[in-house]
Amino acid sequence: MLRLSHVTKTFNKGTVTEKRALTGVDLTLNDGDFVTVIGGNGAGKSTLLNMIAGVYPLDSGVIELDGKDISRLTEAQRARYLGRVFQDPMRGTAADMQIVENLALARRRGKRRGLAWGVTKDERPEYPELLARLGLGLESRLDAKVGLLSGGQRQALTLLMATLTEPKLLLLDEHTAALDPKTAAKVLELTEEIISERRLTALMVTHNMTDAIRLGNRLIMMADGRVIYDVSGDEKKSLTVPDLLRKFEEVNGSALDNDRMLLS
Repeated sequence: MLRLSHVTKTFNKGTVTEKRALTGVDLTLNDGDFVTVIGGNGAGKSTLLNMIAGVYPLDSGVIELDGKDISRLTEAQRARYLGRVFQDPMRGTAADMQIVENLALARRRGKRRGLAWGVTKDERPEYPELLARLGLGLESRLDAKVGLLSGGQRQALTLLMATLTEPKLLLLDEHTAALDPKTAAKVLELTEEIISERRLTALMVTHNMTDAIRLGNRLIMMADGRVIYDVSGDEKKSLTVPDLLRKFEEVNGSALDNDRMLLS
């Protein structure tokens, strides 16, 4: 479903602040893979997702999605194929619009739009049922402005919107990091349910090593802009957090320096 071939990215090239963010990443995701991504500070995790989404232009390499070369497509052009949930709960929704209007926008992602009603009579009845599964009481607040919701409610809504049209690839960039533990657990539970039910292909960056081991069928570890460890199947299921720490030090030659990951 996704193939990255020798993807490189350097920021501020030729200056004193030059940063090699990705150094020849090769990565293939099969249809239905749910891959968790971990790594130390500045490992290139978020940059990897941003490159796939088209936020930054490639320096070199090729990105293919479902057999199509998307390397030169803009972020807007790629949006029709991708679902994305950001770390900041405020980024995935339009605060000044109603819940039902946000869902209607998500329903039309990648489609041609003209002058017509933003929310049709035919689609409105389906939204309460979709919202009810979130277990947050939003099904009775269709006309409420999204800006009035809590961070956890907005993140759950963003997850629903990102998967409403079943994207070819779902990108999750530490999407529970800004939430309290109870809300984060709820959003992760919803994430796992939706990905499993709809058989989505997903790439999830996380700082929580326990979640990285527990969720998905595959785990990759990054350091210095490259993939240094790739594990799946029974080997992944048998991993422990100490195993990951040892593996990081063994492959990278130094101990993990990400305080958020260690404290989690």
